[in-house]
Amino acid sequence: MLPGQEGRSGRNVRVVVADDEPLIRMGIRMILNSDPEIEVVAEATNGREAVDAARAHAADVVLLDIQMPVLDGLSALPELRRAAPAARVLVLTTFGERENVLRALEHGSAGFLLKDTAPAELIGAVRAAAAGDAYLSPGATRHVVEQLASGRETARAEQARGRLAGLSEKEREVLALLGEGLSNADAGRRLHMSEATVKTYVSRILAKLNCDNRVQAALLARDAGL
Repeated sequence: MLPGQEGRSGRNVRVVVADDEPLIRMGIRMILNSDPEIEVVAEATNGREAVDAARAHAADVVLLDIQMPVLDGLSALPELRRAAPAARVLVLTTFGERENVLRALEHGSAGFLLKDTAPAELIGAVRAAAAGDAYLSPGATRHVVEQLASGRETARAEQARGRLAGLSEKEREVLALLGEGLSNADAGRRLHMSEATVKTYVSRILAKLNCDNRVQAALLARDAGL
């Protein structure tokens, strides 16, 4: 961890930024700290520091680069889940890291952002992750997931459809909207349900599908053709 990163009270969302490029970290810190309800409590230059910082600062959200020295982002993900299970991880990526992105999502990331994401989107993503929602960058999600899924579509689709067989019709409708990246509130409006009711359905879906989070369920919905 870098010096001078002591946390301060009074902020709602505690964020750790992990990237080996100083300018990237500085830019993200400036953007996030412009929101009075978000605080960057620590920076990390590699995956090992990210794990230590997330645990030491009780991080709500970790922004995690994939390509880092000592311990890369993909290797850090399972350690983060053990060391700071309450922290939500958003992966920072570029278009050149498509396969890594999919692996990160499958292993429990709360979503991903492109490094050229607009400031408002970055803030929105952190807020969404902290609230328990997945965040898949609108500018890249459909392109990345569909591109990667094409090479193994048949086997994955058959397996996914088998896992979805135990869902009710209404649960499948909710799951389909998760696959579109909708929040609980947006899904509720689409289905004429309250946000609380949608949240209950999501909890049931995750339990039935044995998924850790909404991202994994969304990928399963896409694989099944929902």
